[in-house]
Amino acid sequence: SKVDKHEQLTTHLNDTYRRKNKDYGDAFGKTHEKYGAVSGLTRMSDNFYRIEELILSGEQLVDDESVLDTLLDLANYSLMLYMELDKENTHEK
Repeated sequence: SKVDKHEQLTTHLNDTYRRKNKDYGDAFGKTHEKYGAVSGLTRMSDNFYRIEELILSGEQLVDDESVLDTLLDLANYSLMLYMELDKENTHEK
């Protein structure tokens, strides 16, 4: 079902987030602290434009960065920005 697929995808997103966050040393969080929400928006925008280019051109030159992979990256960046903004809102209260 779609609900089961959603659960599989969110589990995959969490696993990817865990591994990449360890490798990158929370670079997203550090960049957000330094530059604010625009840093997350920039990464999301890059992903959006990549998806748009892949769909409109139909051409993919990097094997491991398909439309589906990039959509998952965009989803993770959205969640990461959500967490940073939520953390800020929590600290303000």
